Formats: sequence, C-alpha cells, structure tokens
Amino acid sequence: MSAIILENYVSGKWAKGQSDLVDIPSAVTGKTVAQTSSSGTDFKAMADYARDVGGPALRAMTIHERAYMVKALGLALNERKDELYALNAHTGATRRDGWVDIEGGSMTLFSTSSKARRELPDDYVIIDGPPEQISRNGTWMGQHIYTSMQGLALHIGAYNFPVWGMLEKLGSSLIGGMPSIVKPATSTSYLCEHAVRIMIESGVLPEGALQLIVGRTGDLFDHLGCQDVVSFTGSASTATKLRTHPNIIKNSVRFVAEQDSLNASVLGPDATADSPEFTLFIKEVVNEMTVKAGQKCTAIRRAFVPEALMDEAQSALIARLETIKVGKPDAEGVRMGALVSQSQRTDVRNKVKQLSKEAKIVFGNPDKVDVVEANDNDGAFLSPILLRCDTPWEAPSIHSVEAFGPVSTLMPYQNMADAIRLCNEGLGSLVMSIFTYDPNVAREIVLGSACFHGRIAMINRDNAKESTGHGSPLPVLVHGGPGRAGGGEEMGGARGIKHYMQRTAIQGTPELITGATKVWMKGALRTTDGAHPFRFNFDDLEIGKTLLTKGRIITLEDIEHFAEFTGDNFYAHMDEEAAKANPFFPGRVAHGYLLISFAAGLFVDAAPGPVLANTGLENLRFLTPVSPGDSIRVQLTAKTKKKRNDEYGEVKWDVELLNQNDELVATYDLLTMNAIENRDA
Repeated sequence: MSAIILENYVSGKWAKGQSDLVDIPSAVTGKTVAQTSSSGTDFKAMADYARDVGGPALRAMTIHERAYMVKALGLALNERKDELYALNAHTGATRRDGWVDIEGGSMTLFSTSSKARRELPDDYVIIDGPPEQISRNGTWMGQHIYTSMQGLALHIGAYNFPVWGMLEKLGSSLIGGMPSIVKPATSTSYLCEHAVRIMIESGVLPEGALQLIVGRTGDLFDHLGCQDVVSFTGSASTATKLRTHPNIIKNSVRFVAEQDSLNASVLGPDATADSPEFTLFIKEVVNEMTVKAGQKCTAIRRAFVPEALMDEAQSALIARLETIKVGKPDAEGVRMGALVSQSQRTDVRNKVKQLSKEAKIVFGNPDKVDVVEANDNDGAFLSPILLRCDTPWEAPSIHSVEAFGPVSTLMPYQNMADAIRLCNEGLGSLVMSIFTYDPNVAREIVLGSACFHGRIAMINRDNAKESTGHGSPLPVLVHGGPGRAGGGEEMGGARGIKHYMQRTAIQGTPELITGATKVWMKGALRTTDGAHPFRFNFDDLEIGKTLLTKGRIITLEDIEHFAEFTGDNFYAHMDEEAAKANPFFPGRVAHGYLLISFAAGLFVDAAPGPVLANTGLENLRFLTPVSPGDSIRVQLTAKTKKKRNDEYGEVKWDVELLNQNDELVATYDLLTMNAIENRDA
C-alpha cells in the first residue's frame, strides 16, 4: 500500500500538517506506511473549540443520552472493523493481538455505556453517597454530588494499543460530559486516526466532542486550565515530564497517569511441579511474554516461584517458548509478530544488556531470531528472552529496569513473606498475579501486597477456563496502580467516568438539595393530594409525591399465623419469656418480614395501571420492635426516577413504617418499574 498522509481533526475539519512530515515505517517490512505532522495547527483554537462548542453540546445531554452515544460509537467501529484489521498488521501485531485492541476497544465502550445506564441517573447530577444530616432539626444538611467539568480532556496514548487505549479513556470522558482531544503515539497513529475517522463519519458525536492530533502537541499544554483533565498512558519518564509542565502545576490541572510497570506473577508455595497451578503459571508467563510481542503495560516482567521449583519452572518455560514462531503477523503458525519499530527493538536490546549483568539469559538471543515470511533486517523482530536470576535481592536492576518487549525474568523466593517483599520491590505496579489453590495464601498476598498493586489476579484450576488472565484490564475494574504505575486509575465502571467530573459538597435545606439534585431528600416537601401515586405514569409522576396510609393493628394471631405459614418460629416471635430476656425486645414481637408484607398491603393500589412490577427492596432497616397490639402505617414517597427505555422507567420510593407513636419501625427503598404511557384499563 502507498503511504497515507494522516490528517488532524481540528475544530470540526480534517487538515493535513503543513510541513515537517514524519515517516512512519511498518514494523514488519520497514517501508513507510504513513506520514504525519501537526504543523500549522492552532492549538489554542482547538482548546477553545472543545470548551465552547463540544462542552456545552455534551452537557446538554443527560448521562444516559451520552451513554447511548458511546454505545453507538462502539457499533460504528464494529461495523467497519475490517478496515482497522487491514492496518493492524503494520503495527507488528497478529490478528489475535489486533482483536484485543480493535474489538476489545469496542467492547470497552459497550461495557462503560451499560454500567453508566445501570448505575448512574438519567440526569446531569450524580449523587455520591447518603446525605449528611448536620443540624438537629434537619434544616441544614449536606450532600456530595458529581457534575461535569467545563473543560476538555486531553488523552495521550501509547503505541501498543492505538484503538483500545484511546477508547478506554474516551468512553468515560464523553459520558462524563467532557469533549476530548486525542493524541496517539506517532508510531501507530495511522490506526488511531482511522478509528477516529470512523467515529466522526458515524454522525453520532456532536460538534466539538472529539478532535485529533497526529503529531506534536505544540503549545497545547500552555492553554490548559483548572477545568481540564490530562489522561496519559506511557512511560514513567514521559509522565513526569508532562505532569511537571509549569502550566499543569500552576492551574492544578487534573493529571491521570497509567504508566508502564514491573508487574509480577507468583507461583504459590502450595504448588508442585505436577499441580494444575504450575501448568497455568507457565502458560500465563509465556502468554504475557508473547502477546503483542510483550509490549503491554501489564505484561509479566518478574516471575517468582518457590526456590525448589526453579529448575522445573525454567525447563517448562523453555519448552513452551520453543514452540513460539516469530514472523509476519498473518503468516500461518506465527504466534508472535514484531515490535512496533526498530528503535523500540534497539531500546529493548539495550535494556536486556543491563538486565543480563544481574541475570543469565536462559532462552533466546536478543541479537538474532529466525522469522517466518519476513526479513529480520527490514522488520523489528525479536526473540522472546527469558532470564534467570537466583539472587533477586542482589539484583536491583531487575526491579527497576523494564525491557518493554518479550522479556521476563524467573526468580526464586524463600517463603510467602519473601515473595511479597519481592513483588513490592517494583515500587508500584498495574497488576500482579498469584497462582494458588490455597485461600490462606490468597489472603496473605492481598494483605501484604494490595497496597502496591492496582489489581491482583488470583488464578487456579477452578477459574482458569473463565479467567481473563493476568494481563487483561477489564472496563468494570480499575486499571492503574500506585507508585511507578503512575498513581492513577482508569475504567473501573462508573469510577472512570467520575475522573472527568467534579465532586462537590452542597449544603442547604432538604428542599433546596432536592431541587438541585432531583432526588427527594427526607425533610423536603411532600405532595399528598390527588390520586394514588401508583396511578401516575413514569413521566407524570413527580418527585415528592407521597401516600400516607391508614394504620393496621398487629395482633398475636397475625404473628402466630405468619410463623406457622412461613416456618419462622424464632423465639423472639413465639416465646414470651425468652423474648423478654433479649435486651432488644420487650417481649414477643412481630416478624420484620410480616411488617414488610403488611406494609405492601397498606400502600399497594391493586388495579392495573402504570406500575408494572416490584423489582426489589434496598437499604432495609428494622428500627423499633412491634408488639402485639401496636399499629403500623406507611409513608410512601417517590424518591428518584430513571428511564430504562421507551416503554418504562425505574422509580425508587422512600418507604417509612411508623407505629402509633410516630416512631420509625422500618425504612427501605422500594423499586418499581413504571410504564411511560398510562396503562390503566
């Protein structure tokens, strides 16, 4: 194919750089695949366009509308994925590697969208935790909330995952209401550029929501402010340079970093050479060395085994590595492609030389590799390299120097305490894994190492078939880590979205906070006139609509019938003397679930109508015991509404059970699905 001249997408238009084109070579053939430049770009205008055009357009959409938009982007990318696969091989990646990047990226958008629609409101404000009752009489209260920031999100990606790496950030920032400027790594920017082109051409995005830089960022950092967010993936040295930019420091620009780290994997002390965990460990170490040619921020760089198993582990690893064919990514039988560039290969070779001063190369040759259907001199091919270090505490480079390629070091440990200290010696990683069948080992490793790692994968014979493995970040889990790993977090379901929002504590009366959040707060006004709340369809039901029921006396016969009917003969309900001996009860009391059942009988409107189903209870608490002769009544208040689709939405009701003295007997949230259109017969 002839070289593509990549374009920047700036202020709603595609534009080539005006000069200083940079050649991007194929990792396989060395021939120029694309040329790129951002010269002539007005980066201030780009930032202004994001804030002034893209931001207002996104913030005019509810969180659910943004989530549906993100889902549509994933569908658009899937429909044209073959175009991306056609470019994928030039990055040195196999089809299997490309699947993780291309289709894995779309799946990340789907997952993020789904989590947002399930867990977040169809509104502009997110409630964070329960309200804080500050004053005695309840007129002064506080509530933490999230709202969209009014700046831009600058996403700076790494070369190894040009599609997934962009989308893991983009889905969260768009749902959070922030327009994004994407800056991919130059060496694989042609794949990212085409993915952006697909998303723009889908027509799903509002103007200004997404822009692209395929070259240098120029003076863009000089135009960032306190409402902006920088999300970076790459090396620790580059992250340090960017986060210490004077303007980043001056304006306290939010900086989220996901850095390469010296991740570790441990074969548990309970394993033997013939145990399933041993086999799984060997397989995973080799997999992490060879997928993407080891160019993964989550790859296993340090592999620890019990000292007695060092020789067996080395032999097993070598036996597997000998089956790995290196070469042209789409050639038959090839399991590992090339590194992204010859300069990257040179860097890995230099790092291996450093490591080999403290460890012995037991498999592979950093200077020579047999390749399939390719020329080693033209491409950036490298043999998998396995090192062995028998004295890990005397090898500081092993715990501080990362060869970002198909390189791993095998090391022994003496006991679990030693293994934990060795894992932590990396001073912060994105992920570590433990292969064990012993729950006590799992607990020990979590207590000793969790604070040093963003994720811990515990793998054994029971979960191996369903496990996503050591090195696969998942959109529902946090991707990040402390220390060397950057101190940031990405994805993690709704957590990732909140990186692009501001948490604020608002204070006021319950009525004012209800007005600000559209979530009814205890103490706010209730509307009790008019029809029963269950007679209103989803759209017409107002937050604060309340039903106060008549009372019902609880008799001893009710309690005994419930006990006989359900089989719940707990002594507090059936034995007067034993119940009085319990400090929580005055004597025999009604079953809590009896009270909940009677409450439903008091507030339910039986006729067919907009309420389609009761889908559950949340936050149930029993507060005051009810004795025979006491009465209960119910106060039911519409608390929140969340549209699910065009036919129905979820209503959360605040339910309070009160006794004859107006004391709270029980509280809970009732969930119902209500029709959008009134379905009265």
